[in-house]
Amino acid sequence: MNAALQPFQPLEARFEAMTPAWLPAVLRVEQSAYPHPWSERNFLDSLHAGYQAQLLAAGPAEQPELLGYFVAMKGVDEVHLLNITVAPACQRQGWARVMLDALGLWSRGQGAQWLWLEVRVSNARARAVYESHGFRHVGTRRHYYPASAASPRGEDAAVMSLKL
Repeated sequence: MNAALQPFQPLEARFEAMTPAWLPAVLRVEQSAYPHPWSERNFLDSLHAGYQAQLLAAGPAEQPELLGYFVAMKGVDEVHLLNITVAPACQRQGWARVMLDALGLWSRGQGAQWLWLEVRVSNARARAVYESHGFRHVGTRRHYYPASAASPRGEDAAVMSLKL
């Protein structure tokens, strides 16, 4: 059959708990996605603390493809999204929205009334995704992100929240 005429095969994705065994793949994605990536210690500490850490994977269980992941910390009546990352090769396909939907469902199930996050003020694409998901800009954390050549004093973070 002509390749152009073959039927579309949807990608089946699934959530899995992040475990230390996944960290090499997670770190590869993290380092390819950010100029200041989380370290292995950041992820291990989050897992040890019992934070909600989920992977979005596709393909066969014996050789899955990591599409993305998120790490979130539950508070009294809120959840704080600490890290959400889509693998660069999988960006602009709606996977961030899938993960935000899953996080929102989990958060509601935990009794949370609010979902909070910080995002670089320069990350217009991520901010647009969050805003389209219902998050609202509620404040700024000055010099929240590490210093760089572009931001010698550190970059500001936009604080965003979503009422659940």
